[in-house]
Amino acid sequence: MGAEVEPIIGRYVRTQISGQSHRIYFEEAGAGIPLLCLHTAGADARQFQHLLLDEQITEHFRVIAFDMPWHGKSSPPVGYQDKDYCLTTALYSESIRSFCAALALDRPVVMGCSMGGRIVLHLAQAFPDEFRAVIGLEAADHQTPWYDTSWLHRPDIHGGEVCAALISGLVAPQSPEEHRWETLWGYLQSGPGVFKGDLHFYREDSDYRDRVKDIDTEKCPVYLLTGEYDFSCEPSDTLRTAEAIAGSQVEIMEALGHFPISENPDQFRRYILPVLDRIRAGS
Repeated sequence: MGAEVEPIIGRYVRTQISGQSHRIYFEEAGAGIPLLCLHTAGADARQFQHLLLDEQITEHFRVIAFDMPWHGKSSPPVGYQDKDYCLTTALYSESIRSFCAALALDRPVVMGCSMGGRIVLHLAQAFPDEFRAVIGLEAADHQTPWYDTSWLHRPDIHGGEVCAALISGLVAPQSPEEHRWETLWGYLQSGPGVFKGDLHFYREDSDYRDRVKDIDTEKCPVYLLTGEYDFSCEPSDTLRTAEAIAGSQVEIMEALGHFPISENPDQFRRYILPVLDRIRAGS
């Protein structure tokens, strides 16, 4: 029987976030410019496994994907049982910057999807000198919520199954079944109340419509890529955001939905490879 050992390396790093000790799990592959990847709400860094295995990317980039606290293999902090998880702009950005400092990353490129795509806009505006560029996937400065989160954490329903059902329609119809269900599995496994806590950030604490105009793309270039089938972050939301950011670059991706990194990786690489080439040339 044959076996294949993949080049992805998984490790833990201990760091302080908001005065509490955290043990953060991350995976990496490749060498070169650091490319830090931020997963979607209620999921984890497994969404980036296809990028981590793409030799055309890892030849020039050190691809790093970490599980946010409460997600995947990153446990909640001590005492988590006494409070509800609630993500905010301040906590999210501190988590990212603490992780970068713990690994001593030198001006990484940050690529985030969905809520990760939202926070990179804040990073570019508030901390432009710390990042080489940001890539927002399914990103916009604001969306009007289309869902109700009050029922996402209840004892009489299976939270993971409800979360997966909620987002299943956001996958493009062209996406292969294998990758569609691989994407949904991350939501089926999500911890109790985690998706709801992430959506507090997405719904209540990340309206950046008055801030994105202040992003200086000469200091921190901004790239926005959104799938044409995304009805959570609609293409019109991303195009509106790009218009407000002078010098930003935007593209609407064909045959992709809200999870381009995992739902159809072959289609996604058609769009991300040219962006990474431009960043590398600029560096």
